[in-house]
Amino acid sequence: MPAFNDYAHKTIETSFAQHEALLSRCLQELAPLIIDAGRAIRSTLKQGGKVMFCGNGGSAADSQHIAAEFVGHFMKERGPLNAIALTTDTSILTAVGNDYSFNDVFSRQVRGISKPGDILVGITTSGNSQNVIEAVQAAKKCGCKTIGLLGRDGGKLAPLCDISFIVPSNETPRIQEMHILIGHILCDLLEEECED
Repeated sequence: MPAFNDYAHKTIETSFAQHEALLSRCLQELAPLIIDAGRAIRSTLKQGGKVMFCGNGGSAADSQHIAAEFVGHFMKERGPLNAIALTTDTSILTAVGNDYSFNDVFSRQVRGISKPGDILVGITTSGNSQNVIEAVQAAKKCGCKTIGLLGRDGGKLAPLCDISFIVPSNETPRIQEMHILIGHILCDLLEEECED
């Protein structure tokens, strides 16, 4: 048991230290982009548009988490914000994945439900998830604005998005921690604009 305790303490200290160091870098590098993204989302919602989210695995969970806080509430009681996670309809995901390709599971939804001026937020820690790339490309063709929550070097998706948050880390858990923090900050900013 002492060996486990030593390992546990070391793991905890390392994780917190990595998180703290990355948080400091993100504050410096990404704060202006959060303001830009908040302004873009605010404008879209005020004009009656919607925000769509997509991603795979942990990024799918983040898509659902952030969309839920838009539609429900974050820190205060207010009316719902028009948002949807494209990761939640298992019939669509399995039908499109089976009949077409898993690469098309988000892009076909974007093509079906988006309208010009909507926003797509693509979440991928590598920036290289092909189905998210296809969704962003479809969104641009439909006249939507695009935001990427990315990591590492931003991957193939970074130059395709109107706003690209590139979390400067190669560690997936640390990138995901920053993604959800960015999502929470955006929720906080938008709630100030929303009336019941």
